[in-house]
Amino acid sequence: MDQRKGFWREYKGLVMFIGCMLVFRSALADWNYVPSSSMNPTLIAGDRVVVNKLAYSLRVPFTLKEIKRWAKPVAGDVITFDSPADGVNLIKRVVAVEGDTVSMENNQLVVNGSVQDRVLIDESRQVPTEKGSLSLQVWRETLGSTRHETALIPELNHFTAFGPVEVPPGHVMVLGDSRDNSRDSRFLGFIDMQRITGRAERVVMSHNPDLFFLPRANRWWVPLEEAV
Repeated sequence: MDQRKGFWREYKGLVMFIGCMLVFRSALADWNYVPSSSMNPTLIAGDRVVVNKLAYSLRVPFTLKEIKRWAKPVAGDVITFDSPADGVNLIKRVVAVEGDTVSMENNQLVVNGSVQDRVLIDESRQVPTEKGSLSLQVWRETLGSTRHETALIPELNHFTAFGPVEVPPGHVMVLGDSRDNSRDSRFLGFIDMQRITGRAERVVMSHNPDLFFLPRANRWWVPLEEAV
């Protein structure tokens, strides 16, 4: 008993600090590692992103139970969520919200009957992936007031159309920015907002898996809209 009391007296500060950090990361903000290229060219393998867990609601730490909600995702937001398939935390972009009717025609999104603008800006761009450098066709896409880059892999571009479908109440539709290399709502279905864990805000740092995980000097504390 005395040994346990002695341990607590000696290490209670460290234990409390670790506990507070875990609560902070669970309920307030966190940093997520990007292991794959499903969000190319916005995010690349090796990025670490800051996730604002208070963007939409306050939750009981370590759970998906909401205490209070004050906002909902909007089209263009990059969110993290627990996959309905296996519970793995994923990061994708919201392309439509509850009540929207959305379809894709020849790789171009149509939301509520409005064709979303997209312009080819790079016929062939070399982008790092978890399997080495890959040549991507890069487009500038508009979703409402948000502009961002998306990518196609011409030799894998087989899934060019879907819908129209209506996003049900309390859900959003998400796609990866790398449209030919993403497991998203086309395969997982609509995402319940209760499963959303936060909104990605910026790239904190990035390490290159191909160069012994050396840091990428141009990807430190970069807002997502400037990360490409």
